Amino acid sequence: MRRFLLILVLLASGLAGAAFWWLEQPLTMTGDSVDVTIDPRTSARGVADVVARSGIDVSPLLLHLWFRVSGDARQIRAGSYEIERGTTARSLLRKLVRGEESLRSLTLVEGWTFRQLRGALAKAPDLRQDTAELRDADIMERLGRMGQHPEGRFFPDTYSYAKGSSDLKLLALALRTMDRHLQAAWENRAPDSPLRTPQEALILASIIEKETGIHADRALIAGVFNNRLRLGMMLQTDPTVIYGMGELFDGNLRKKDLQTDTPWNTYTRAGLPPTPIAMPGRESLLAAVAPASTKAL
Repeated sequence: MRRFLLILVLLASGLAGAAFWWLEQPLTMTGDSVDVTIDPRTSARGVADVVARSGIDVSPLLLHLWFRVSGDARQIRAGSYEIERGTTARSLLRKLVRGEESLRSLTLVEGWTFRQLRGALAKAPDLRQDTAELRDADIMERLGRMGQHPEGRFFPDTYSYAKGSSDLKLLALALRTMDRHLQAAWENRAPDSPLRTPQEALILASIIEKETGIHADRALIAGVFNNRLRLGMMLQTDPTVIYGMGELFDGNLRKKDLQTDTPWNTYTRAGLPPTPIAMPGRESLLAAVAPASTKAL
């Protein structure tokens, strides 16, 4: 009886040692890295099968058994993962449970128009193009902003996204980020600001953004524009004319262009244009609502 128990103990120890060894061995891959995409509601067995089919030489049966024995089988998260050479079965499960997806990034640049933003989305690697066939108005409706003009509504910043994510998801994040920065700026506006709404602040900030890229100049330019608005003067700023010209602008702004009326031409119309003309950054937003004190016009 003792001999039988000893054999069982030795077998159990051997199995435990083999299991520990297997868990710590790097998984064999077909390349330096392998992309694994796990769909929502995939079972632990399904995850093991996906991993085995993705270019990782591993027994799905053993992998599934490990998932179950670990107690974390139900904690595995859906997503797109990059599994690098040297990954073990243990570290693989850790990555899947933590949801450590492989991320890409896209930078939205201060001063870009919505057209430029859409161009960048179209070229972004591994970003699902859900807006490619949509009109601007349709995009805003999908984002819950039906009737709102998209220009200037998205905050320029660098955004991370998982492989296969929707471009709408990235736009929604940029939209919420702009809402937050605009509201923060509006709450800190000068008491004598001629701006009546956050939208007017956004419009002016976009003009400031296109007028200069120099931090020290923004507040002074904002001060001049605020003075003109108080007096009911025309802003007379070239970037608004260029925006109103659209594709007709060839890089040269002529006198006749300044005299050709469009809704955005601040040489022919007083006050602010009807929409922003670009995406303003945080500094331009703050300058618009809290400009430098100046008598310059």
